[in-house]
Amino acid sequence: MAQTLTVDQFGNWLRRFAAAVHDNAALLTELDSAIGDADHGSNMDRGMTAVVALLDETTFSSPDALFKKVGMTLVSTVGGASGPLYGTFFLRLGAALQDVDPVDATAFGAALRAGVQGVQARGKAELDDKTMYDAVAAGVTAYDAAASAGIAAALAACATAAAEGRDRITPLVARKGRASYLGERSAGHQDPGATSATLLLECAAAALS
Repeated sequence: MAQTLTVDQFGNWLRRFAAAVHDNAALLTELDSAIGDADHGSNMDRGMTAVVALLDETTFSSPDALFKKVGMTLVSTVGGASGPLYGTFFLRLGAALQDVDPVDATAFGAALRAGVQGVQARGKAELDDKTMYDAVAAGVTAYDAAASAGIAAALAACATAAAEGRDRITPLVARKGRASYLGERSAGHQDPGATSATLLLECAAAALS
């Protein structure tokens, strides 16, 4: 039988991501201090702490209800550009999973694709602009290519590709966001958004496989 995903597993994914953000908050802020506002770590940590509080106090009957509430929570608690971007990702993820049962590899892949398209639309980003989009776009493309092998294989490929996308853009000059204001000086700096987005997909591979 094909593996399917449950609301509890999605909750575990979010808790893992919250823990990873907390553990890497200083790193994310350090990366952001070089090319941004020096607040990405603290902003994301605040938002994911609010998500964990939401999970602790609310029981969700479906993945779409969970992800829509998570998206709204992140929009309202994460400052800067990251709140709308991550919020949109989860809102689109939830919308794509509405009335979908069971959530199998194909359905989750379609939801991830919808989330990534939401990030692109919200941030008006293209590949090589040096943003979180470079990481998540690489990840979802790899997921799609491996989806026939099942959720675990697809998510492993997704996480690996996201990390490769994050690293691939490090030498580039940023064309979007605060980093773009630095022009050539942004080259060689690891992008904080691509870094946190890679953590998101690495946590998905760990929690949902």
